[in-house]
Amino acid sequence: MPTRQDTLAAAQRWFDDGHLLAELTRRVAFRTESQLDGSLPELRRYLTDEIGPSLAALGFGFRIVENPVAGAGPFLLAERHEGDALPTILMYGHGDVVPGHDAQWRTGLSPWALTVDGDRWYGRGTADNKGQHSVNIAALGRVLAARGRLGCNVKWLFETGEETGSPGLRAVCESERTALAADVFIASDGPRLAAARPTLFLGSRGAFNFDLTVDLREGGHHSGNWGGLIANPGTILANAIASLVDARGVILCAGLRPPPIPLSVRRALASIEPGEPAGPPVDRDWGEPGLTPAERVFAWNSLEVLAFKTGNPEHPVNAIPPRATAHLQLRFVVGCEPAGFIASLRGHLDGNGFAQVTVTAGRMETMHATRLDPEHPWVARVAASIAATTGAPPAILPNLGGSLPNDCFADVLGLPTVWVPHSYPACSQHAPNEHMLASVAREGLAMMTGLFWDIGCDPSSA
Repeated sequence: MPTRQDTLAAAQRWFDDGHLLAELTRRVAFRTESQLDGSLPELRRYLTDEIGPSLAALGFGFRIVENPVAGAGPFLLAERHEGDALPTILMYGHGDVVPGHDAQWRTGLSPWALTVDGDRWYGRGTADNKGQHSVNIAALGRVLAARGRLGCNVKWLFETGEETGSPGLRAVCESERTALAADVFIASDGPRLAAARPTLFLGSRGAFNFDLTVDLREGGHHSGNWGGLIANPGTILANAIASLVDARGVILCAGLRPPPIPLSVRRALASIEPGEPAGPPVDRDWGEPGLTPAERVFAWNSLEVLAFKTGNPEHPVNAIPPRATAHLQLRFVVGCEPAGFIASLRGHLDGNGFAQVTVTAGRMETMHATRLDPEHPWVARVAASIAATTGAPPAILPNLGGSLPNDCFADVLGLPTVWVPHSYPACSQHAPNEHMLASVAREGLAMMTGLFWDIGCDPSSA
């Protein structure tokens, strides 16, 4: 029987021989752009033609579950059951990606063809999320190849709408609660704290998108004839936004601010330094004063202007525009109630003289904030396994700065949730030239292989 170390070494040889690269190349080629109309056939095909057969080859049974939300992509549920007395892991991945924006990629790159350039593997979905769930599927395969069994039960839930706010996911978790029952949720998405530092995060900030609109009249009017006589919607909207968030990124609307940071979270973040050498420099004077950079991104709310339009930005004309719109996003932490955000915005804008600004919730579904106690036994178990593989303890974040549908697993299914990301902050996720680092993928494969090996060998996991 191979040892743990034998199995890790075999997993890395498997990686070096190009097997993960080949699997990810196939998966990147599926144009699973859930935000575009007409994507449903390709989303379904990714599950039925790629993920389902890949899991079946590892001894999983699988089925497709239709989305209860009309027009949204399907789900795949899979299970490999080895024994009623064994621990059960629920895993997750999403097969959809953001639009490819093919023309914006660097010359020689395509979002739908995996391209290797040194340590970088380019392609849409390499970082989010095809590369990450490919690492985890491969790790299960390496343990099975070594000892013929996992020593635990594993379930998978794949969705195809994460990039549109995971429509239907909560309903499926509710209706399939028995089928998805487990002892722990372990999955991979989002970035590590830094490329060289393995990371666990235990939840995520929530995400609430909303639109602000000022619609004053029909058609534009010449600025020479009407300038100074009629209101400019762009000016009104710019000032309305400035009343919500100041020039340093400090949130001014009381209803969008979080409660004080718990002391346990402050302690967990005391040694965390966000940022990445290949990424943009951290602006030390941005955001809530008195907080560390780690506290600002992992323990506080941020309000971002994602888009602003008035007139014709590509071809401006000398006319006062009739309309202005902006799309904003609030990333929020545990302790905030998203059901009250619209009312808070409305009250703040009215109180500051911006009654003509309309507020509507964005098209993307709200993702709720979650946070697992860093001292939970499953956190210690996963962290100890990763430390045994890498030789150093991982960074442990109470929650990710970004947003994931973790509330479906933590709140609906009632599971402790531990995320082990295989990407890094400068991966160009959601942008042109998205990529995964081969070095991080290789280490991630070893980490996950070791983790599944350890869970399958540890009777105390039951």
